[in-house]
Amino acid sequence: MNRLWVRFSLVIVGVAFFITLSPFLGRILLFSFTGPSAFIELRQALPEVAESLPEGTMERLREAAVADALASIAALIIVGAAAALVVGVWLSRSLTAPLQQLETAARAIEVRDFSQRVAGRGSRELVAVASAFNEMAEQLQQAETLRRNLLADVAHELRHPLHVLQGNLRAILDGVYPLSKEEIARLVDQTHHLTTLVNDLHVLAQAEAHQLPLHKQAADMADLLKETAAGFKPLAAGRSISLQVELLGALPVIEVDAARIRQVVHNLLDNALRHTPDGGAITVQLERVADSLQVTVRDSGTGLAPEHLAHVFDRFYRADSGRSRDRGGTGLGLAIVKAIVETHGGRVAVTSAGVGQGSEFAFWLPL
Repeated sequence: MNRLWVRFSLVIVGVAFFITLSPFLGRILLFSFTGPSAFIELRQALPEVAESLPEGTMERLREAAVADALASIAALIIVGAAAALVVGVWLSRSLTAPLQQLETAARAIEVRDFSQRVAGRGSRELVAVASAFNEMAEQLQQAETLRRNLLADVAHELRHPLHVLQGNLRAILDGVYPLSKEEIARLVDQTHHLTTLVNDLHVLAQAEAHQLPLHKQAADMADLLKETAAGFKPLAAGRSISLQVELLGALPVIEVDAARIRQVVHNLLDNALRHTPDGGAITVQLERVADSLQVTVRDSGTGLAPEHLAHVFDRFYRADSGRSRDRGGTGLGLAIVKAIVETHGGRVAVTSAGVGQGSEFAFWLPL
């Protein structure tokens, strides 16, 4: 009964049935008014009465009876049509009220008021449409919030290197700083930071739009990890940090975009080195777990408080808000890790026993 087509069908069938039965209803009404005995007596007496009537009278009575019957049928049809009209108006009101609410909410969303929601009432179809609309509005509201936060974060992150560039160039023009190689090198560092930020944002935008290009080919993850870690060993050795790569068990070749996965491992190692104090230890571990390859980067660094674990893969998120941008990077490295791994059909996770007890970042790639 709560389906829209069922309601329409019942109304149409009911009206047609009522009109079809109108003549029979007329007879039933006549029978109920006269009573059964009087009706039978009247039918038995009709032949005698007909013979005693003057010629032509019976014919006129038949015509009068037919006219009266037609009038009764017409009255019943009018009553049925009126009832159908009332039911139709009620049905249309019950149908259009939720649709009008949907229209109002849609026009509000058109002007970027994403807080609009509609009540699910009416037939099952209308309830389903209202539910889908509310889900759409919720997603649009979340997307709008992310967009605003992204714009604010990008503006905030770009402002710092631009101010440094502008200030240094102004100082050089005013003769405060000489145009030396050291000053040019500092300016180049700021442009490098800007270039990295723009490139990272481009990768994230492509990943979130499901348009990040992947050039998959057979790759040996063991060699990929060892090569990437080798690039960090001089920096780790300079700070007396132990950097080890552990390969556990038989490791199959996997179809991945080697350059992208190398970027993932690079970002995780860069993050680990940034948070590990001198004399600490970093371990990169590779093993097969069920139908996936698991890569784990474990450090003995500053660790993470429980409230930060759910946000470390967010864009521009820094657990230590006091950390400088020069030392802290662009704030997009872990977000890029998550985006690239998920584009490969994998997943990422982070665990930490608490502040000062190190962190463990892991990602899984399907075989």
